[in-house]
Amino acid sequence: MSNKANATTNSASKNAAIHAGNINGQDAIALLVADHREVSEMFKQFEELSDRAKASKQKLTDKICKSLIAHTQIEEEIFYPAVREQIKDSDDMVDEAVVEHQAAKDLIKQLQEMDPDEDLYDAKVKVLGEEVEHHVKEEEEEMFKQARKSGLDLMALGQEMAQRKQEILSTL
Repeated sequence: MSNKANATTNSASKNAAIHAGNINGQDAIALLVADHREVSEMFKQFEELSDRAKASKQKLTDKICKSLIAHTQIEEEIFYPAVREQIKDSDDMVDEAVVEHQAAKDLIKQLQEMDPDEDLYDAKVKVLGEEVEHHVKEEEEEMFKQARKSGLDLMALGQEMAQRKQEILSTL
């Protein structure tokens, strides 16, 4: 087996293990951070594709979009309401995160309606990646740290979020 095939197999095994772990007891923040790393890796893979790799770009962009749709939905449905309820003075922080999600959703919708050979396709993927990177940094450095200290039941939230994520992904 080639190194590339091995890497693909190992990556697929790792992803399966991550997803299995999500349902079997990963805390909410660990689940969200794993999502962040996974989508970050997909953006890096997109950057490495040549201009001629239209089909690969389309496939990877579809995967990025589906991952982000599921991720934002579980945050908005489950994680953010828990943060609002448990962490004093968190409204501004959560509101900003929701606005950032909407900006990402707008770009996702545009990308889902485009073909990779259209003008601005690559630029929109790049901007989406930059927006996601900014959002991730704020969540991980601010919101997640506060959530860990807050007394939230992160294991129960993680299980609920993992189950909901699987439901969402099965419909996309």
